[in-house]
Amino acid sequence: MSGPRTPEPALDGQGASPTGSQDEDMADGTQHSHRMLSFSDALLSIIATVMILPVTHTEISPEQEFDKSVQKLLATRIAVYLMTFLIVTAAWAAHTRLFQVVGKIDDTLALLNLACMMTITFLPFTFSLMVAFPEVPLGILLFCVCVMAVGAVQALIVVYAFHFPHLLSPQIERSAHRALYRQHILGIILRGPALCLAAAGFSFFFYPVSYLLMATVIFLPYVSKAAGWCRARLVGPREPPARSLEIFTFDLHEPLSKERVEAFSDGVYAIVATLLILDICEDNVPDSKDVKEKFHGSLVAALGASGPHFLAYFGSFATVGLLWFAHHSLFLHIRKATQPMGLLNTLSLAFVGGLPLAYQQTSAFARRPHDELESVRVSCAIIFFASIFQFAIWTTALLQEGETLQPSARFGGREHAFMLAKLVLYPCASLLAFACTCVLSRFSTAIFHAMQIAVPFAFLVSRLLVRLALAGLRGLRGLARPAPGAADDAQSPLLPAPC
Repeated sequence: MSGPRTPEPALDGQGASPTGSQDEDMADGTQHSHRMLSFSDALLSIIATVMILPVTHTEISPEQEFDKSVQKLLATRIAVYLMTFLIVTAAWAAHTRLFQVVGKIDDTLALLNLACMMTITFLPFTFSLMVAFPEVPLGILLFCVCVMAVGAVQALIVVYAFHFPHLLSPQIERSAHRALYRQHILGIILRGPALCLAAAGFSFFFYPVSYLLMATVIFLPYVSKAAGWCRARLVGPREPPARSLEIFTFDLHEPLSKERVEAFSDGVYAIVATLLILDICEDNVPDSKDVKEKFHGSLVAALGASGPHFLAYFGSFATVGLLWFAHHSLFLHIRKATQPMGLLNTLSLAFVGGLPLAYQQTSAFARRPHDELESVRVSCAIIFFASIFQFAIWTTALLQEGETLQPSARFGGREHAFMLAKLVLYPCASLLAFACTCVLSRFSTAIFHAMQIAVPFAFLVSRLLVRLALAGLRGLRGLARPAPGAADDAQSPLLPAPC
């Protein structure tokens, strides 16, 4: 390229490039990676969310009771879903950080990224095998092979980008330590595939170790950070790196930008809300022959038989929408997302992804009325964990409020009480509904539907209720304080007379 380049903030993966720089990129066949990164974010959020479909499609016949065998089956599938969801989100975080290093792409890098995405899209099939046959090595083996293939393609992207330095971010391109950067990044990228290689080996003779190693992939950044802390305590801190190496660090336990977390989270919420209608379209459109034979040609009567499904759909969609609204309000007041906040957000999204399972359970009340108590409790548990992790994000942010929160949302701020009211609604409502079903098990369905109806209205009037509560507290505080004149009169007899 001719002429000097304009410096740009390429490490955050955000923002638009200057027009002159964009013209130069087009001249040499390169372009910025922003659009490809957005495409990859959307695809990864879809893949992470559709992992719940094999769990929601667990076949439980109306005659089958919700006994311990069914509970064990569902618990196993939910545990495998949570593990694979977290692995996919870890892959998303690694992919996002990778393209903080690679600032521009050409045709070869675009094709390599498509190969990486194609491998990731195969993960739901391997997950379905793991869910259906948790003790058979083939499902674990295929899942691990997919993860290893993703790591291999990402390693190829790194090698190719460092071979053509003009594709790298400007800070690394100008650095004299590019070889050290490449070695450091490749070492981090290949850790997860190495663990999956070991997991694939263990699957042939002791599969529980395979699941343990795959779970380690999720918490690898935190294990690495803990190991570094222990090493520093035992042998002392390492020597500080050279000044030129302090400019940029590719580290798996560095927090991602708030904008990328918001984009991925919005994708998960949108896909979960869309998945709810798929079962309505698939299972509740009456067959023309059934309408004629069973309902004497009345389409209204045929649709009326699916009334519980529609009620469950509207209640589940309202839950997803209001949880998104709480998440949106929360990140509206967050200035910076820290590493613990990112982990808590991932855990919250994992349970949000389980809301289609809650829909399946509540829509089955009419078909399996003898199991409605267990279905209500499963649904309440999913909603509780999805919302309590949101509240945990807020609590974690308050611990470092000067760094993480906007001034209006801090203790004593104008929005602090309103934000607290939004975030405690669903945890309190789901926990209260769960407790009520333990006492009034006969009315479990009515209790659950009452919760679904009451919480949206509570969201609508929460700001008004909080304002009334704050005004009442201020009024009580004013009544508790004596008037300034009365205080002077009460103290005057005890004071000496003026000279």
